[in-house]
Order: sequence, then C-alpha cells, then structure tokens
Amino acid sequence: MKLLALVDCDNFYASCERVFRPDLKRKPIVVLSNNDGCVIARSKEAKAMGIKMGIPWFQVKTAYLAQGGKVFSSNFALYGDLSKRVMNILDGMVKKIEVYSIDEAFLDLRHIQQPSQAHEFGIYCRNTIHQWVGIPVRIGIAPTKTLTKVASHVAKNKSNGTGVYCLSNKEQITHILKTLPIEEVWGIGRRLSQQLNQLGTYSAYDLMQMDIRFIRKKFSVVLERTVRELRGEPCIQIEDNVDPKKQIVVSRSFRGKIENLNLLKPLISNFAVRAGEKLRHEKQKCSQVSVFISTSRFNKKLQHRGYHSFQFPCPIDDTRSILMGANRSLNTIFRSGYPYAKAGILLSHFSNPTCIQRSLFEATDQESFKQDTNLMQVIDGLNSYQTQIYYASQYPAGSSPIQKKMVSPKYTTNWWDLPTTK
Repeated sequence: MKLLALVDCDNFYASCERVFRPDLKRKPIVVLSNNDGCVIARSKEAKAMGIKMGIPWFQVKTAYLAQGGKVFSSNFALYGDLSKRVMNILDGMVKKIEVYSIDEAFLDLRHIQQPSQAHEFGIYCRNTIHQWVGIPVRIGIAPTKTLTKVASHVAKNKSNGTGVYCLSNKEQITHILKTLPIEEVWGIGRRLSQQLNQLGTYSAYDLMQMDIRFIRKKFSVVLERTVRELRGEPCIQIEDNVDPKKQIVVSRSFRGKIENLNLLKPLISNFAVRAGEKLRHEKQKCSQVSVFISTSRFNKKLQHRGYHSFQFPCPIDDTRSILMGANRSLNTIFRSGYPYAKAGILLSHFSNPTCIQRSLFEATDQESFKQDTNLMQVIDGLNSYQTQIYYASQYPAGSSPIQKKMVSPKYTTNWWDLPTTK
C-alpha cells in the first residue's frame, strides 16, 4: 500500500515564540497581525480562554492580559527561518516532499510498506523535529492527501496520543469519516458544506457515499477528486516541483491614516525594496510594477482607491528601477485630502532571466532605468541576516508608521539578537 504523510506544525507562530523562551511553556500566547491589529495565531491555552482567530486585539486585550496571557507582534523573520529548518529535516528523510505552507508539508512514504512501520517513522520524525528545532508537530498518515488531512485532524484531537495517527484500512477509515463533520474535510468551505447539507450530506462518510456522476454534474471535478480521495483513490499528487510565482505582492494596512504624500512615499519604497528582494529570491525578472492605495472601507465620506502600473521596456530585477516605477505610479494616483489606510506594490509580467526578450529601443531606454544584477546580489548578501543598506527613499529602521511594539528578537537571523546566557 502506498502511503503519504502530512506533517503539520502545532500552533506554529506561538510555538516559534516558545523555542527560545522555555518560561512560556503552557502559558497562553497570541500573535498579532501587522500594526498589532488582530489575533492571527493562538496557543491551545489561548484558545481555551475563548480567544477567537481574527478578533481585534483591543477587544480582548484587557481581559486577556489580566489572566496572564502573553502577546507578541508578528516576527516573520523568525517564523520563516524555523520553518526552513523543519522542512530541511523532512527533506532529508524522504525522497519526495511538497512544502504546502509555512507550517505544513506532504511526504511520500513509498519506501515504507507496512502501516506499522509508517507509524514508527512518524514518531521518529516528530521526535527528531522537536529535538533539533523545538517545534511540536502532528503527523497524519494515509493513502491519499485528503485522508492525511483527516488523520492529522484525529491526531490533533486525540487525547494522550503520540501526535501520529495512521489511517490504513477501510474499516478504520469508515469509522473515522462517520464521526467527521463535512465542514472539516479538506477543501470543503462553509458555503459548499451548506449546499451539501441541503442534500442531506452532513458527515465525511455521507460525502464519500455520494454518486460520482452526480457530484461531477452538480458541483465540480474538484469535489469529485475529494470524494475519490476519501474512498482511498489517490487523485491529488505530491508536487515537488513548485511552479514559479506569477506575481509578487507586498502590502500593509496602516495604524494611522496617511494624508501626506511625503509620508506615503517612503512606505511605498519600503514595499518596493521588499518586493525586489522576493523577486530575486524567486530568480525572476519583471516587466511591470503596480502601486495601489486605498482609504478605509469604513470611511463612508471620503472614499478613494488608486491603482497604476508602470511598464518597463524589458524585464528587470534591479530595486532602483522598481523604486523609480513605483514612485511614478504613486504620483499618478495620489489625491491630497484623502486619509489612506492601505497601500501596496505588485510586481508582474515575469520572465526567466536566462531567456529575456530585449527591446528594439533598448539603447535609448537604458537611460530611464537601471539594471545591475551583480550589485543587487551584493546588497542582498549584506542584508541577508541584518539590513545594513537602505535606499535613500526608504523609511530607516524603526521610524515607519507601521508599528510592531511587542516583536520578539530575531534569534536566528540577526547577529545582535542571538540569545545569550546571563
């Protein structure tokens, strides 16, 4: 029997905050969005206190802190680095892996023949990650991707378990699916679950029993694949070669509204610099940079949304050119007197650097934009662990109106934040 595994980091952001803070063990933890606006991650202790995902921080702040809860601003540098460490461990254990998200990965266990061996492998994998990185994970093992999600759900809710659960035989699968609400099935959203409920389908087992032809005709081939996967028929393969991105977006909402162009420009520059770093990391070049700005949707009196794109004559990956295009676009769409609440940068029209269509008028166009890949590589290398080089149009570190007042140290990516012993 061919088996797959889903490795899912438990309460990942909160777990990352605990790696270098053993004093936080069993303490309620929440992590906030940019500008410390909403709760985007919770430890199981915080969930037990009734803290809901996405709830505005100001609504729960007083009661939560009074009960001893801990709070952190989002520290994506730390989370991203610890995620890479987890994925590198998994990559060394199997021949094929699909990194599904920052805290999830599918593994191909074709080298394991027996379910008992797969369970033992799962325990070894879980213990290794916890020992080497400090992140707790749960592992679901089953014949299909959809069933690994089900197995992971069981592993999460099974008290006194090993954190590893294997769905391997039909009787076991049938028993679990009968107890699983249909909205808990991977890919079944709230609206689709309501439509299926109207047809008398309430559990994953009910969905598995539905007629394939009816599903395809009434809904979609996507739901058909889900039904087949619940029956143990692999339809969704592991994708170890991830397709390159078609666009890159960097955007933020502001804590305070911005009406001054001179305050907005450095923010757009910060976004453009970050987008350029991501572009080069993806080993791509872009031919278009777009800027968008908008007022708050709750401001009924003053509403304005602006969007403008700047086209380059040939693909570039130089941040200086991206900054130039972003600045021109912002000047085009900005309107004075409007309190802007959100802005962002979008890079698109990507090209592979090894195969670029040149412009017929490139000699003339060279005067309007800059392209120096070697220079960008040097700057990226210097800034890889700590930002040392800023562009003149940026906000310097710590002065941006985008605030993170409770961010933890970048323990693994900043020399000055390395943990020390007293």
